[in-house]
Amino acid sequence: GGDAVWEQRSKRNRAFVDGLREVGDASSSAEWEQRGQVYELVLQANRAFRESRLEEAISLYTKALKLQPKDPIILNNRSAAFCCYSQQLRNRPAALSEIQALSGMDPTVHAELALKDAERALKSQSVWPKSYYRKAMALMLLEQYGDARESLLCGLQVDPSSIPLQAALSDFNKRMVLGLENTSDRTRQARVQRTDDFDCTLCLKMLYDPVTTPCGHSFCRSCLFQCMDHGNKCPMCRTVLLLSPRTYPLSVTLNNIIQKFFPEEYAERKAEQETLIHLGINMLPLFVMDVVLPCQKLSLNIFEPRYRLMIRRIMEGSRRMGMVGMDSTTSSIADVACEVEICECEPLPDGRFLLQVEGRRRFHIIRSWDQDGYRVAEVDWFSDICPPDGTRERQDLQEVARGAAELAQSWIRRAGDAARA
Repeated sequence: GGDAVWEQRSKRNRAFVDGLREVGDASSSAEWEQRGQVYELVLQANRAFRESRLEEAISLYTKALKLQPKDPIILNNRSAAFCCYSQQLRNRPAALSEIQALSGMDPTVHAELALKDAERALKSQSVWPKSYYRKAMALMLLEQYGDARESLLCGLQVDPSSIPLQAALSDFNKRMVLGLENTSDRTRQARVQRTDDFDCTLCLKMLYDPVTTPCGHSFCRSCLFQCMDHGNKCPMCRTVLLLSPRTYPLSVTLNNIIQKFFPEEYAERKAEQETLIHLGINMLPLFVMDVVLPCQKLSLNIFEPRYRLMIRRIMEGSRRMGMVGMDSTTSSIADVACEVEICECEPLPDGRFLLQVEGRRRFHIIRSWDQDGYRVAEVDWFSDICPPDGTRERQDLQEVARGAAELAQSWIRRAGDAARA
């Protein structure tokens, strides 16, 4: 739905409205005036989209959809805008977010909205290949690669000559081939020998901790419940599921078959899954805010999209992250920070998280890098060495500790007196 199409429609619409005014048909004129408003809104939204003003484009498409709710062109355009905005949030440098924090929905939610728009467009006009393309792009952002490939193939059945669908499918297949080439020869051979009955349709890998839904579909446990974070429907057949991540059991028979007949691939799959959840003993995601000391407790309201994504991943793993302040002299993160543990995590309906954290141990940041908009660091842990008895250093340390205790007690007494006064 490019600008040329909308401009032609807009010209025809304005000419028709002028004709209606001449004959005095007020009801028809009002209807076509509304359509004219839709065309103007879409033209403005398309210009904003091309100029990377994505939030403005989404807002304009939304206004147009309020006037014309089921228009597949507008739905597809807004789906594309949601996809681009989701990718933009993921690619946003952590340093930029530390200077200018963002509020709003996280990248996954924008991808979910893009998927909903594409599915609505398909319901309105199922023979339009562009809707299948938009749906596939949204599914890729949600890491539902099996469904994304299926959407591309369905679109090619509708229009085998569609160049965007052909290019997207070719790029998708290349990515899958590169992923296979990065595995060992032994694993590749094992995958050739087994069937795809043991593959998860969400991650396209061998099932790990398999669970089977009441509707009969099997997925990796982590894949299924990651999908359940965004909706309570089966990823395959869209049946409504009422499952609890903590109590829903593994498929014991399927798990035993995989471990017995594919032990080497299962071991590699297990190591890979543990790496995704646990970054490593010397790596931590960083929350850039302020200095925290060991044993200090703190309440946090997580609202930035990048940190919402980070917290969801942390809660699947060790429940620990690093808290670091900004160095005012260099305008970058400090070299020394503190590991904190999430003691309580309350997700709110609007996507925010209310956290209670407690400081654990200090560390020195060796290096840091961006990952999906937030920082991850390789760290070196501090180890306190107690001086031997009888040494001058131990005596000085005890004097400092006594002085600190006296100052703290004095401050508490003064605070109590001030409160009573």
